[in-house]
Amino acid sequence: KVEATKYTEVGYHGRDVESMIRDLVDLAVHLVRDEQTHVVRAEAERLTEEQLLDTLIPATESASATDDAASDIADRRHRSREKLRTQLNAGDLDDRIVEVTVESKAPAAGLMATIGGDQLDPGTQNFLEAIMPTRSKRRSIPIREARKIIFDQQCEKLIDHDKVTEMALKRTENGGIIFLDELDKLATPTKTHGPDVSRQGVQRDLLPIIEGCTVTTRYGPVKTDHILFIAAGAFHDCKPSDLMPELQGRLPIRVSLDDLTEQDFVRILTEPKNALTRQQVALLATEGLLIEFTDDAVSAMAAIAFQVNQTMGNIGARRLVTVMERVMEEISFNASERTGDGRMSESETGSPEGETGSPKSKAGLPGSDTIRIDESYVRERLTELCRDTDLSRFIL
Repeated sequence: KVEATKYTEVGYHGRDVESMIRDLVDLAVHLVRDEQTHVVRAEAERLTEEQLLDTLIPATESASATDDAASDIADRRHRSREKLRTQLNAGDLDDRIVEVTVESKAPAAGLMATIGGDQLDPGTQNFLEAIMPTRSKRRSIPIREARKIIFDQQCEKLIDHDKVTEMALKRTENGGIIFLDELDKLATPTKTHGPDVSRQGVQRDLLPIIEGCTVTTRYGPVKTDHILFIAAGAFHDCKPSDLMPELQGRLPIRVSLDDLTEQDFVRILTEPKNALTRQQVALLATEGLLIEFTDDAVSAMAAIAFQVNQTMGNIGARRLVTVMERVMEEISFNASERTGDGRMSESETGSPEGETGSPKSKAGLPGSDTIRIDESYVRERLTELCRDTDLSRFIL
């Protein structure tokens, strides 16, 4: 997934459109490398364990010893090694400090400080990587960290990098998908001046890539003939016909999306793994608070977000973020004033005058480590704001 707004016409400072293909190849290489790491994991873990044991029990010279003495020394070393192996697998030695050799490429500080690596020609990148010396450094670190470093080193030795590159290039050419977002930002009126001219240039540069051409990458040439391109845009201030006719012809399948409904907002607030409601629960859990959203509260937030979208600018599901922040604003602000056991502090738990019983929270709910957000609280926080259209334009 890439944003069309970050690309510039060839000759301008910035990223050219071919870099999206190079990014796709990089992702494919990382994906295949992870798969190959899983294949060699068992052998790499075995070699990692042996290297750690060699570090813990250094080899000793026994050439001058008699055969019986050498056999006895070897037997003791074997028993000690197996004992350490058991402790190593049990995690008893994770805090022991060992020395490992870490290798890294020296950065081309002078050049890379002014030019991003993704803006360099692939040939230049390969040349710089070839001439940069490899630095070896001894580090004293705990075994739990050393295990990860040694495991990565062993995987690098076991993986066939030529095979990884070959598989990644084939996967890119035959199964690659590029989602080009914010395409409407490239659409400009016919007569334009200034920086808008670059938008037309980006459209022209996209033509051969979408149609099918060969792009040079650091891993080899990649043909874009069978890469699937999906473009999207809001097109609030323009329309698809404002794009170049040639570009329109290369994106023949068009789908007009319907506006999100109130029920869609309810699903967005509840179904995703990282839904906004779950984010708020996890965020305030760090303060020792347990937040519960009732079904009617979620429905109320969805209804208000839908209403505001209809009366003001329709920004889709983004409206839910501002609505949620407005609902949780007071609770989030006062969360740090609560006591360590999750209950509200004395300044916050005082009962209203003339009343006795359990203390009440800022939300008018029982003041304990659990706060329930219901429909009445949501309406209390948002109804008056929604009625004041001028104010809601700034806040919602």
